[in-house]
Parts: sequence; structure tokens; C-alpha cells
Amino acid sequence: MSDTNGGHNGEAPVRSRQFWESLAKEMKQVAPSLGIDKIGIASAEPFRALKDILLRHREAGRESGFEEPDLDKRTDPSLLFDRPQSLIAIAIAYPSKLQDPPKSEPGARRGMISRSAWGLDYHHVLRDRLARLEAWLRERVPELRAESMVDTGALVDRAVAERAGIGWSGKNASIITPEWGSWVYLGEMITNLPLPPDEPVTESCGSCTKCIDACPTGALVGPGQLDAKKCISFVTQTKDWVSEDMMRKIGNRLYGCDTCQIVCPVNRGKNWTHQPELQPDPEKVKPLLVPLLTMSNREFRETYGDSASSWRGKKPIQRNAVIGLGNFRDAESVPALIGVLRNDPRPVLRGTAAWALGRIGGAEAEAALIDALETEADEEARAAIMRALTAVRTPEPAAGAGRAKEGKS
Repeated sequence: MSDTNGGHNGEAPVRSRQFWESLAKEMKQVAPSLGIDKIGIASAEPFRALKDILLRHREAGRESGFEEPDLDKRTDPSLLFDRPQSLIAIAIAYPSKLQDPPKSEPGARRGMISRSAWGLDYHHVLRDRLARLEAWLRERVPELRAESMVDTGALVDRAVAERAGIGWSGKNASIITPEWGSWVYLGEMITNLPLPPDEPVTESCGSCTKCIDACPTGALVGPGQLDAKKCISFVTQTKDWVSEDMMRKIGNRLYGCDTCQIVCPVNRGKNWTHQPELQPDPEKVKPLLVPLLTMSNREFRETYGDSASSWRGKKPIQRNAVIGLGNFRDAESVPALIGVLRNDPRPVLRGTAAWALGRIGGAEAEAALIDALETEADEEARAAIMRALTAVRTPEPAAGAGRAKEGKS
């Protein structure tokens, strides 16, 4: 990120219209050599209609809490950058399929990490590409001022990308590009360059509602409208207790959820392998669940420290691993879950392990739950143990036992 003063008191550099048109055209042509799959240009006008949408979204209680809280900053580039002239949006395509994925089997159950966290953390990759683009522009316009943003910036990436013609806003709340589908990361750069804006993409989802219909929790409450608190992707990144209904719907997901993108017809058959940093290690993105339960902080950093899935630390992934084992209802994981129930210092992990043991059932699980009830001091964990004991003593029908809803790879 930079905001380098140039020109006369930071004013936009003076060039002919033909110069800016030629620069925009050349920039798009060289994009692949900079490691960028698509570039679009948008005006830096405020996103006035978006502000109303975001306000209604907030009033309905549908925010995740991870967003920039100031809606004016999210929708007005001039509050982030002095006299902005244009926005440059970029897209980088990422893979959707694993080559030779390891099998999840009884006694060796595996979880899934979302495709958005495969390979090197996309924040690093996008910042690198934006830095390359900024350097390229500065060679041609020394007076360039620019500020780059990736995901954690104030502006809404999808709104910038849509205005810049990268793609259309899909019913799955993702930007869908005609070339790459929705398997793209987005970033943007605010500049003082008066570049000619691109036209928005006119394609749309039409009458298709496959993503809305397939969402496991009904988080897509309307076309392009996401209730973040219902979204499995959001829930897998939280650190607190998860409701029993949501735990069942999480399946074996460890981080994120790809369902609304997997079912999208535009994404069918699309898998991008040309960005080397984004290619996945199958053992990391479809890992064995039991070893995750006792992973140390150091082991977690060494394994997942360079992944986007690590930003919340190991607790959510370990909790989700416990949930996955419970959903698989695999009796061979009972000793490992008992270890968490007895020894883990975190009440959320102990209580979640109790739920998993209640799902699996059996005499060994019941005995461990009874023992744990004698020593558990945390009120919520005790309540979870009592519910698990009830579940063990009134087992569910065997249909579907040993199966979790696995993320397709």
C-alpha cells in the first residue's frame, strides 16, 4: 500500500485523453505478465445505492462483524484517498479441484478447508500483484498516487469489481466473471489517474436459483443477499459455541463453505492451475481430523501459518474438527474425543467434544460423559455434557450413521 504524492500538490497528472485510453488498454494487455487475470476500471464516485443496501443489511442484523463499521468509508473513496480519479479492480483466478485427493475413511476421517484458503494466503498474493501493477503504472506516470486494498480494506470489493466490469453480482453474493466463474479473488487500487471507466458486465444469473436452493442453512435470504450469521463460512471462523443444528449442517467443513459456488452452473468444469502460489497441498486442505485435536500452536503455525485459514488461530479449526468427527459418527474416534473432553483447557472444545460423543454413542462414550460431569466446572460445558448424555441414552436411528456431509473436491 502506498499514497505517494506526485504532480502539482497531488492533483491528477495532466495528459491527453488519448494517453489515458492507451495506458488503460496497455495495462489490460500486460495483466497476465503481472500475474493478474483480469483488470477493470471504475469511476471513483461514491457508491450511493450501496450505502442504502448496507444500511438495511445492518438494520436486519445480517452483518458478520468483520466489516469496516463506517458505512461512509465503505462507500465513498474520497474519504480514504485525497481527490480520487479512478478505481482499478483486479481479479486472480484460483483452483477448485484437488488432484488425487486423499480418501476419508473409517478411522481416518478428513475435513475440508474452503478453496478460498488453498495455497498461499490470498491477501499476500493480491498485495504482490497490486504492487507489481503500481510499479508498472509509476514507470509510465511518475506522478501516480495510489492506495491498494485487499479484502480487509474499507471499500466493498464486490461493488468495485462490478462497477469496473470484472463480472456481475451473482445471487450467491459473489462476483461471477464470464471467463473465470466466481473462483476469483478481488482487489482494488484507488488512484489519481483519470483512466476511462469500463462498462459493467451485462450477463446475469437469469432465473437460476441453484445457489439459494442449495445453501445448507438458508443464509442466502434473497438474490445476492447474505445473512452472514447463518452462513457456514462465517460460523466456521467464529470461536464460540455453535448451536447443535448448525453443527450438524457444518458437516466436516473446517474453514469456509463452497456450496453456493460448487452448484453454480457458470463454475461447472472450471479449475484454474496457472497461479503457482494458489495451488493446494491435498494433505493440508483435506486433513485428517484426529491429529488436529492435539495440534500445538507451533505445529499449527508451521502447517497453516501461510494460509488464509489461519487468521483466527487454531481454536475454530480444532472445534470444527471435533464437529466433523461427531457428524461422521465414527466409533474409532471416540478415544481422541474423550481426550479432548477430559484434557482440553477450553470449555468450548470440551462441550463440543461432549456433543460429538453424544452423536457417536456407545458405552465408552457414555462412561466418559458421566465421568466428565463429575469434574466439569464450566456451566455451558456441563449443559453440553448433560445434553450429550441424553443423546447417548436415546440414540438416533442408524440410517446415515458414520457419514458427514463432505465438501466435494
